[in-house]
Amino acid sequence: MSSNIIPLSSLPIGKKARVKSIITNGTQRRRLLDLGLITDTVVEALQKSPAGDPVAYQIRGAVIAFRTEDASGILVEAI
Repeated sequence: MSSNIIPLSSLPIGKKARVKSIITNGTQRRRLLDLGLITDTVVEALQKSPAGDPVAYQIRGAVIAFRTEDASGILVEAI
């Protein structure tokens, strides 16, 4: 695995990345796939909530918030 592949939860605000893999299973994995998080989808970290969790991401034209715990199961490569 490349060294520049990181969990989505580590992507800095204002940066973009491409989805490389989803390492969750079951209904959580299905939910992420249904949201359009498939290989090579571009994701941009938009902003953190005032408490720092969740974080809002732009995915395929929609803004979706993920908790750190959920975003940690999505591996991305910064672009």
